[in-house]
Amino acid sequence: MKNIIEQFLPEARENVSLAPLTTFRIGGPARYFFEARSASDIIQAVRAARAAGMPFFVLAGGSNVLVSERGFPGLVIHIQNTAYEIRDTLAKAEAGVQVATLVDETCSRGLAGFEWAGGLPGSIGGAVRGNAGAFCGEIQDIVESVEALDEQGNIRTYARDECGFSYRSSLFKEKNRIVLSAAFRLRAGDPALLRRAADEHIQYRKDKHPLEYPNAGSVFKNCDVAKFSLEKQKELASVIKTDPFPVVPTAYLISQVNLKGLRVGGAQISEKHPNYMINLGGARARDVLELIESAKKTVKEKYGLELEKEIEYVE
Repeated sequence: MKNIIEQFLPEARENVSLAPLTTFRIGGPARYFFEARSASDIIQAVRAARAAGMPFFVLAGGSNVLVSERGFPGLVIHIQNTAYEIRDTLAKAEAGVQVATLVDETCSRGLAGFEWAGGLPGSIGGAVRGNAGAFCGEIQDIVESVEALDEQGNIRTYARDECGFSYRSSLFKEKNRIVLSAAFRLRAGDPALLRRAADEHIQYRKDKHPLEYPNAGSVFKNCDVAKFSLEKQKELASVIKTDPFPVVPTAYLISQVNLKGLRVGGAQISEKHPNYMINLGGARARDVLELIESAKKTVKEKYGLELEKEIEYVE
């Protein structure tokens, strides 16, 4: 196995800590670690892992990820392809481009479509894979096409209606296909108004989210109103919001079952935003997992609803 990795990926490193590469700052080492700076690098890395018969995991911006303190026993492919271009109303970006970069670039050029993503962490590849959304906007609203690796490891272009977008998910997430790049169709707008909207969203996140601590963003998806009993829907009517369909904020549910501030080891359910779990210092993945199970169990007992994780656990 080691000989195959050395043959296919001579630049791969061994036993690289993943904690500094995640927004949670939690996680052990990758058995093998490779920085992919182009689509061809990504393809080569996937082929190497398959030839060696080892699992592989694609890591980009490191948000929405919780890595076991035992690390990952296979190959971690760190996405570092960061080229992008904007022509007229079309923006094309490789998977490693930070969402914040496109927010800044498009707003400054008077192109509307990304302003809802002000303050959103992570990369374009991750945002497409998880159909990221906030403030009534979603990636699927602006995607024109996506380049990704199919099951055979070939590059394929998917039109928007082929991407299988759903609430915080997509074909790429469900079928574990690697996003290489995406094209976004934007529209003309006022640069000052777009910048103001993006800045308001950035400030909202600073005010309402515990960004002063390492975290992975929202741990759970918000809850579809239709999944509650009619009695519970009436009880929760005052907190229902659109995201992008009627949902009950999971932060509210966790607050209502009195779990705000619950701490296990170095991890805590945030008092500022209870759908965030924060690393107070020295938190382990097992601490976070225990908090996740406590939240799921207690919310189910009171509301009869199974919370769905938004973050991905890597082990």
